Amino acid sequence: MRAALTTEYRKLVTTRLWWILLLAMALYMAFLAAVMAWTLTQGNEMSTAEGGVALTANELSRVVYTLAPSLGYVFPLIVGALAMTNEFRHQTITPALLAEPRRTVVLGAKLVSSGVFGLAFGLVGTLATVGVGAGVLAALGEQTYLTDPDVLRTLALSVVALAVWAVVGVGFGTLLTNQVAAIVVLLAFTQFVEPVLRVVFGFVSWGKGVAPYLPGAAGEAIVGSSFYSAGGISDLLAPWQGFLVLVAYALVFAAIGRATTLRRDIT
Repeated sequence: MRAALTTEYRKLVTTRLWWILLLAMALYMAFLAAVMAWTLTQGNEMSTAEGGVALTANELSRVVYTLAPSLGYVFPLIVGALAMTNEFRHQTITPALLAEPRRTVVLGAKLVSSGVFGLAFGLVGTLATVGVGAGVLAALGEQTYLTDPDVLRTLALSVVALAVWAVVGVGFGTLLTNQVAAIVVLLAFTQFVEPVLRVVFGFVSWGKGVAPYLPGAAGEAIVGSSFYSAGGISDLLAPWQGFLVLVAYALVFAAIGRATTLRRDIT
């Protein structure tokens, strides 16, 4: 396993794509944090003026700070998927399995190494969101709560949630090895299908019980706050439940991929 982990680490760091995606995530999250911090602050002021229900200052800051696991998780998810689909696209899976014939070991090494890389994405994405978001909130005269223990715990869990998403990506990439198809499906599901499902499920009684178990909702549950839950669109599971559900997605995808894709003859 140690040799397999070393090999996977070298495969990841010797390509340019990972740091390009990391930079893109940082810029994207910084932009979203600035826009959402301003928008939510203005929305709060309008709701207060009209006698409506507004987010508390603490809730507002937490919604801004958790934008990475709410909207930016697609980046570590894709990085994880690429860890497996790259092997099939560039036909390096054959020498990889010749060097390490134990296919479960190869899969396990990819899951672990991608999880570690996911921590880097989680750290950068969270720091970019918090840095810009807190700056905008402070400029608008809002409290940032950066010394609040509960907020700090939320930020740490944000890093963990994004790391788990990278592991989910590996599992999905094992199940669907065509790189273009995998990326298209992931983008379509995370950016369109699941958000729509969560809104639709919020209007039906049985759907409210299903929505928290969707992958994105489970990832948000890990941090305990999200843009969707703050807007009343859907409820969240407990953090430990969200963690277990998201890990279960990763393991189920990986297990099905191991029983199908990695069981076949590969040439």
